Amino acid sequence: MSVTDPRHRELHEQAADEAARRYEDSARERERVEGRLAAGVRFPDSPDALAVRADRILDRGGLSPSAVVADIHREAMDLPDANERIIDLSNELQAWSFLPRGVRAGATVARITLRRDGRELPHGTGFMVSPRLMMTNHHVLPDESFARRCFAEFNAQVTADNLPDTVVRMELDPGTFFAADRRLDFALVAVAPAPDGPPPGEIFGWNRLSVQIGKLVLGEKVNIIGHPQGRLKEIALRDNAVLVRLDDFVHYTTDTEPGNSGSPVFNDQWEVVALHHSGVPKKDGQGRVLRKDGRPWQQGDGDDAIEWVANEGVRISSILKHLAGLDLGPERRALLAEMGPDAGLDRAMATAPTLPSPVAGVQPERPTAAVPGVTTPSVSAVPIPAAPMAGSETAARGPQVGLRARGTAFGGRQHLVFLHGRDQQDDCPDDLRRTWTAGLNRGLTLAALPPLDPEDVWFPFYGTRLHDLVSGRESTAESIGLDRVSAAAAAEVFAAQSPTGSYERLLHEAAARAGMPQNGPATTEGFGAGLVGALHRPLSWLAARSDLDEWTIATFLRDVDLYLGDGAVRQAVLDSVMETMPTSGELVLVTHSLGTVVGMDLLARLPDGLDPVLLVTVGSPLGLDGVNERLLARGPHQPPGVRDWVNVWCPTDAVAIGCPLEDERWGKLTQLAVPNGRDRAHRIDEYLGHPGPAREIRSVLSLQA
Repeated sequence: MSVTDPRHRELHEQAADEAARRYEDSARERERVEGRLAAGVRFPDSPDALAVRADRILDRGGLSPSAVVADIHREAMDLPDANERIIDLSNELQAWSFLPRGVRAGATVARITLRRDGRELPHGTGFMVSPRLMMTNHHVLPDESFARRCFAEFNAQVTADNLPDTVVRMELDPGTFFAADRRLDFALVAVAPAPDGPPPGEIFGWNRLSVQIGKLVLGEKVNIIGHPQGRLKEIALRDNAVLVRLDDFVHYTTDTEPGNSGSPVFNDQWEVVALHHSGVPKKDGQGRVLRKDGRPWQQGDGDDAIEWVANEGVRISSILKHLAGLDLGPERRALLAEMGPDAGLDRAMATAPTLPSPVAGVQPERPTAAVPGVTTPSVSAVPIPAAPMAGSETAARGPQVGLRARGTAFGGRQHLVFLHGRDQQDDCPDDLRRTWTAGLNRGLTLAALPPLDPEDVWFPFYGTRLHDLVSGRESTAESIGLDRVSAAAAAEVFAAQSPTGSYERLLHEAAARAGMPQNGPATTEGFGAGLVGALHRPLSWLAARSDLDEWTIATFLRDVDLYLGDGAVRQAVLDSVMETMPTSGELVLVTHSLGTVVGMDLLARLPDGLDPVLLVTVGSPLGLDGVNERLLARGPHQPPGVRDWVNVWCPTDAVAIGCPLEDERWGKLTQLAVPNGRDRAHRIDEYLGHPGPAREIRSVLSLQA
């Protein structure tokens, strides 16, 4: 940071003093960590933390699976040793993508420059966290008026040929958005696009901040990209390690200089884990900052004369939690939502029916739902939406009822039926049928098979009826807006409302099947389970292990629990489906998500003249005992009357936890695991777009249409 005026120098020194105090207060923990490191323990963290970190490294492509197999299978290892070895390998064997991903992350970093007295003074570092928002330190941009005097310089760096790159200047726009906090030492400011140009994040990329667990462990390396002393962009790699993890801060060793204030701190998968904000100066017994030569430091000596013993960063999760609690208008809240669902800030925008108050003793907190990379995710938020108002686009489409196939489809004797899942109440059934068919046709094309016409498909629709039943239940108690609770707090409410008290069991069973350790607390990125009760841990674990966020998981399990536990809900859903079902001929039933549960019950109610020749379950929770034990035909079982059964699942789909279906009571079935795209793990069109499932469906259908 440049020397500007006494006020900003004071803020800078306060940050360093507070970092030094926290460093001193954490001495015992640091000594414990350093002692274990000296004893040869590479990552002196908890088994929970190591397990989550190893899983995230593999899930995020931080290490080649072949390298893991070759190394771990070389000798017998128990699970803790294997997890530690995976983390160790990720430090030793960087995939080739480490370099281009680092370049991509570095492009988001800019030098912040101050206009003062006709001069332009390098002042700090910032990095894009959405298409329009940049993050830096509070002591770099303490208020809106100061931010107006600054601008951002992207590409302030040298090229691969060591020649100066073309610097791109963009003005800061604090009038559109500005938020800052002195204790957490962060500032978030809008960056104005060039005239008639796209937002800066669309040009240089932006970092997707995430509250998910597993981004780093003690002893692991971190990387920092910034503009030390205002120089062209530099990177600090490898010779650095995390020493201490506090509630809101993290201490690490690395070679940084004061101009790095506001730099992103990355793990080796180039996920931002902290906001660098200060070095930790060495002090004597009298509390005086020391120079490198051991003498007391004085004003005028310069920051480069100080003996720095460590560095401190602000944990990204703490910043996100603070932002979620701000009282902002809809326009500024919308800007925060552009950071993506992994940041959890889109929850504050939900407009929905209200939830009843949480159980006694659980206080609602601001949204903190979970989701690396520098691109915009495609998965949308999953609030509980309100019923459409008269005159809305949904209402204008006409009644939302099931769709029958045309009578000539597949020779008139076969019937292809798509059975959807939850959260479809705002969608037009015709649009949904086209989406499903488009996905299936993509898979058929890859399998070199002829495509289908959407009008040849039956599409029962129960989305609106299910939503009305759920909304009616929510309105019967004292309400609290969804914009005031996190996914974990809402899960506490769902557990309290569970008709049979089974919601909590479902959630814990899903997390256990996803590998959540059953002893000891899970390490989280700043969100302790004590904040919202025991349900935060399994929600966070499932979100970290999958491509789904906490709200999707919480509300999905809520709807499954209500369907299975409330006889009136089950009856209404099944009645809705039966309103649009063929009565005779051969049935090919393709089900998705909650629809797989409904479909299993439906098979027990089919008329005698309807012959189910193929059942396809996609993205199904049937593997959970808390689900299959409450089906109409209790427990794992071969679906009645079904000739063939294909179960399709994706390892990163948290809804499909429990797959493959291994219990022998399920009988003979074909299991297909498919690799769905990032952020599309549970989407039906993604599932059906694979040639395997498409080939299974087409193989039993007549070529006549």
